[in-house]
Amino acid sequence: MAPQLTVEVHGNGDPVLLVHGLGGTSNVFGPQVGVLSRFFQCIRPDLPGSGRSPADGPLSIAGLADAVEGVMDERGLDRVHLVGHSLGTIVCQHVAARRPNRVRSLALIGPLHAPPDAARPVIRDRAAKARAEGMVGIADAIVQAGTSADTKANRPEVAALVREILMRQDPEGYARTCEALAAAEPADVARIACPTLLVTGDEDGTAPPTAVRALHRKIAGSSLRILDRCGHWTTFERPAEVNEALVNFLFSVD
Repeated sequence: MAPQLTVEVHGNGDPVLLVHGLGGTSNVFGPQVGVLSRFFQCIRPDLPGSGRSPADGPLSIAGLADAVEGVMDERGLDRVHLVGHSLGTIVCQHVAARRPNRVRSLALIGPLHAPPDAARPVIRDRAAKARAEGMVGIADAIVQAGTSADTKANRPEVAALVREILMRQDPEGYARTCEALAAAEPADVARIACPTLLVTGDEDGTAPPTAVRALHRKIAGSSLRILDRCGHWTTFERPAEVNEALVNFLFSVD
């Protein structure tokens, strides 16, 4: 593990390693840690280029997967439950596919197999915008497009929290993460051998139910849950439902 990678650990028990997505930090899983840490050891890194972990050079999905494995190595963890959100689900799929003996289970929240081809130049343009203009316009656009109508109307504190997390990102680190996502290749999910849960929102435009159902069909034995009135910031928008799904899933794993 690179020495500058920031990692928070809460609780005891079987290790659960939680991997955030683009524009996120370990705090994306804040609503889950209070519940999960009663039963499990929750390990939350800020990925390189995000939050409190700086990027050292260009970023890639392979490099982010290496960083996740580095957290495991540094803490002496042979096997973990992996939980990912958004871009973090791509990273987790790659770890589970290339190191199946180290992943006990896989929970993918707002999951992507890889960005659609049409989205890749848009993500690269966002990297350029972050470098040229900073995070204000990007944060406002993501809050508007990435949260559900119900969240914007009735949970303004959630929309504000999403905006705050995005506003606090280093623009260069965010841009490099955008470039990693734009270049992401899908993992060989046929190699995923562990129990797998997929969760998305019915209003998630980044991980829409049709795409998540397609990924669900590719991962043998996986289960799927779609949450009502929920956008892409799943852990904030529907925390109780995500907590219930995760606890039930993790306790079902042998």
